[in-house]
Formats: sequence, structure tokens, C-alpha cells
Amino acid sequence: MIDFQPFFNDLKTTALAEFADAFQQALDLRLSARKHGDLPAWQAVIDRLPAAENVRAELDQDTVSLHTSTHFSSIENTELRANLMGLHPWRKGPFQLFDQFIDTEWRSDWKWQRIAPHLSDLTNRLVLDVGCGSGYHCWRMRGAGARFVLGIDPSPKFIMQFQVFKHYLPQEPVHLLPLMSEDMPARLNSFDTVFSMGVLYHRRSPFDHLDELKSALRPGGELVLECLVVDGDENTVLVPGERYAQMRNVWFLPSPKALEHWLDRAGFCNIRIVDINQTSSDEQHTTEWMTFQSLTDFLDPDDINKTVEGYPAPKRVVIIAEKPL
Repeated sequence: MIDFQPFFNDLKTTALAEFADAFQQALDLRLSARKHGDLPAWQAVIDRLPAAENVRAELDQDTVSLHTSTHFSSIENTELRANLMGLHPWRKGPFQLFDQFIDTEWRSDWKWQRIAPHLSDLTNRLVLDVGCGSGYHCWRMRGAGARFVLGIDPSPKFIMQFQVFKHYLPQEPVHLLPLMSEDMPARLNSFDTVFSMGVLYHRRSPFDHLDELKSALRPGGELVLECLVVDGDENTVLVPGERYAQMRNVWFLPSPKALEHWLDRAGFCNIRIVDINQTSSDEQHTTEWMTFQSLTDFLDPDDINKTVEGYPAPKRVVIIAEKPL
């Protein structure tokens, strides 16, 4: 199965070295839990990946791409495509693996384009991406110059999708651990930049999550927070019913001003809204690599500004804040 030793080897070169035992304990707890029944099949996808020579990565372009000097026949490319389909659905991307383009549900590059101009320079930074999915943005963070990138996500399938690319880039200091933010060692105080994108509204206690993010940051470090929001003043918070846009685990949608207020109460400073964007069906859509329902199925067919439940359609804010010195 997955060998996490490269993560611990890279950890030794960072300010996180003293937390190696704590990370190991967190991993042991997660990995000792009930294993997903499809893991052997997903691992087989990794095991069947073709050998490739002179692999070159493009991590600073919209499509995270791997290229090789190895020539694959049409039969080999067909087999590679069928193999990768074994990890369907592919939600975050896009990716290019040699001759195979993976057209994911989300155009995650659009989100990066909205965020990147407002970030502090990531060159030589230690970066944490909470709820990173298959790791698309982790690779983009490395492409932007980060020295060490750690993504965390509890989904076994996302871990295996990440491993497809890590298989060919074993030396890159980019890692994905099957952890949640509450599993992380306490009081790390080490990361230069922490991203939490699309996570906060899934947490029952927003302030616990904000405290976890702040604890991971070094003094003066930067938080990049993306969250579903609704229009309103600093006292506006929507608490939906059983489902929001067909999602079961959405606990609340604050207004942007309310979220700014929460960050202030949580002890962050230099808080600023850098982007507000209503998700479109061009950005989130069904593809041959994600054939399940997508955004158009979650919106009112007569009014794209409402969900099928009658709530405001998905709108997302990006807020950047800092941990005080």
C-alpha cells in the first residue's frame, strides 16, 4: 500500500521535524480504522501504471501535466485510459498524464486564477492545504515555488488519485496524508501559508476549524479561506435544512461580512475579501471523467440563482488573513 516514508524524510528538512512522532500517531489512528473495501482495486490502478522515462512535470500551468520521452502505442494509451477510469469520478483538476487528458468535474484552475494574484509569494514556503481533494492545488502551490507542500484529505479515492502523479514524481516535496484538520498535531505554529478551501461549511463548529488553522500557522503566517456564502450583513448566517444543493453535510452559510467577523473573533488580523464568485456550470460540470450529477442538477431548472431546495445558488468568497506576530 502507500509508503509514507518519503513524507517523513522531507519532514526532517523543515520546521515540522519535531512533530514526526505526532504525525505518525495520527496516521496510525486513521489507518487502523476500517479500510475501504475498494482499496485493493484502487491500489491496482497504481500498480498497473506504465513505466515511463525522463518524466517532466509542468506544475505552473492551468493543467497539471506530466510528459515523458517514452512513446506509448495506441493500445497502451487505451489501456492507460481504462486504468485511470478505475478511479472515477475525478473531481478536481484538470490533469494531463502523458497522452491522456483528464477532464475533471471542477475547473480548479479557475479558482487558482482568482486566488493566486492575492497570495504572498509562495517561494520557499511551507504550505498546508486542508481538504485538498486529489491534490490539484498542492501541485500548483509547488509550481508557484513552495518548498514543501502538505495536503490532507480523509477520502481514500482522492489519496489514490494523488498517488497516480506522485508515482512519477517521488522526489517532489509534495505529500497527501489521509487526515482531517482535527487529526493534525496541535500547536504546530510552523506553516507559512495555510489553505482551507471548501471545508468550513462542512464543519459543525466553524470556530474550532478556524482555531485549528491558526494553530498550524507560524506567527505572521497567511490563511487563505474559501467558503460558501450568502448575501447579507455581519449577522447573516443561513442554516439550511437536510440538504443544500443536494449536499447533506452543509451546516451553515455565512455572509462574507459575517465570515470576516468570525475571523476577527478567532484572532486573525489584516483580514480582507479578495474574491466573490457565483459558481457556474462552466466551472463545475459533468464530464466523461465524472459522469454523476453535477451543478446543473443541483440548481432550480427555472432559476439558476436558486438551488433545487430554494436556497441561494452556490456563491463562494475568498478571504485572506494573517496570524498575529
